[in-house]
Amino acid sequence: MVFSAIATNLVTYLTTVLHESKVDAARNISAWSGVCFLTPLLGAFVADSYLGRYWTIVVVLPVYIVAMLVLIASASLPVLFQSDVHPAVVYLGIYLAAIASGGVKPCISAFGADQFDSSDPAELVKKGSFFNWYFFLTTTSSLLSGTVIVWLQDNVRWAVSYVIPTVLMLICFPAFLAGSRVYRFREMGVSPITSLLQVVVAAVRKWNAKLPDDSSLLYEQASSPCTTEASHKNKHTNQFRFFDKAAIVPPGDESTVQTSPWRLCTVTQVEELKMLLSTLPTWASFVIFYAVTSQMQSTMIEQGMLMDNHVGSFAIPPASMPIIGVLSFLIWVAAYEIVLAPLARRFTGNEKGFSQWQRLAIGQALSILTMALAALVETRRLAIAEASGLRHREVPVPMSILWQGPVFFVHGAAEVFGAIGMTEFFYDQAPATMKSLCAAFGQLAVASGSYLNTV
Repeated sequence: MVFSAIATNLVTYLTTVLHESKVDAARNISAWSGVCFLTPLLGAFVADSYLGRYWTIVVVLPVYIVAMLVLIASASLPVLFQSDVHPAVVYLGIYLAAIASGGVKPCISAFGADQFDSSDPAELVKKGSFFNWYFFLTTTSSLLSGTVIVWLQDNVRWAVSYVIPTVLMLICFPAFLAGSRVYRFREMGVSPITSLLQVVVAAVRKWNAKLPDDSSLLYEQASSPCTTEASHKNKHTNQFRFFDKAAIVPPGDESTVQTSPWRLCTVTQVEELKMLLSTLPTWASFVIFYAVTSQMQSTMIEQGMLMDNHVGSFAIPPASMPIIGVLSFLIWVAAYEIVLAPLARRFTGNEKGFSQWQRLAIGQALSILTMALAALVETRRLAIAEASGLRHREVPVPMSILWQGPVFFVHGAAEVFGAIGMTEFFYDQAPATMKSLCAAFGQLAVASGSYLNTV
């Protein structure tokens, strides 16, 4: 809710309170949004390498609170309004929030999933439900921010709209700490980035080395330092065989303990890199998925501005139409948990109902359907504009904005299957030492989709 309270109506704040031009406001919001979805990489690195997910959350939540206090001050202290430092205070607040967001985004969902034992079939099913309800709650918060908080910003005072989520944060932070005694914590190993680089460097150094036919001859420690648990090892696979060269023991080198990790890596390290590389095609495909999501927040609203937005005497703001997608998301999450998953379980035999790939594929298909419906609506709108003599005029055509409803509704379903499935995919497919880092890759897909949509 805190993040949405800042992001949803930021363009209005910059243009009406700071009196920025629309061009400057758009550019500044794009830059800020990019930071919000890039800082999770740094947050994930810190969580996986140094602090762990729990302590990263504990450190960044107070930063979030400070960011909101700065924004409250910027919106409530009259002495700032006439001062040249007012814009600096505002940007200090929103960029502190961007930094804090970078610690929260990759850690919250991953830390929640850590509470379930993936080796226990019963808990594995509950973990799938966790991701569904996690997104249900965060989307509910976004819905409240996009309605109640935005209304307060437009009709009451900006400071009040910032105080409410800040007070909730002050309540929820101690609540999060109160559960510390019952949380499950994953042990940390060496820096995942360092481990990946060691594999690449060691493999390149042995470019001309010949791989043994027997993979058991590749180097593996009895207790690998790159794992989260001493007993955890990854089995050798035949994909990306080039990187297996990093685990070739140099001839005559019996004392592997003394060998530099930049020259000799374990099979587990190599397999972790392979696991990360194997997620790239899925990640790339979801850049397109999130480009569609970006369309819902930009092009569709512009389309709505050129349609009849009156329903009786009530005028629907075009920027409010995405609420249909939010409501659809909430409905489909409940439907998925209560109806679809149990029904699919009977036919597939999968404990989760749908396999991971089935869920992602359905999300992609619904995303395609979303754009197809949007194209049909635009085709119809253009035909009406042509018939009405309005083709080259920036005025609404006599076509109801409610025709956008099915587009947003289908996209809400696409998010339930695609976006939630993507988050669970990165958690399940990620190496044990890189859960937060892979969650950050998911956030990077959102940023990349937005930039692709801009292009």
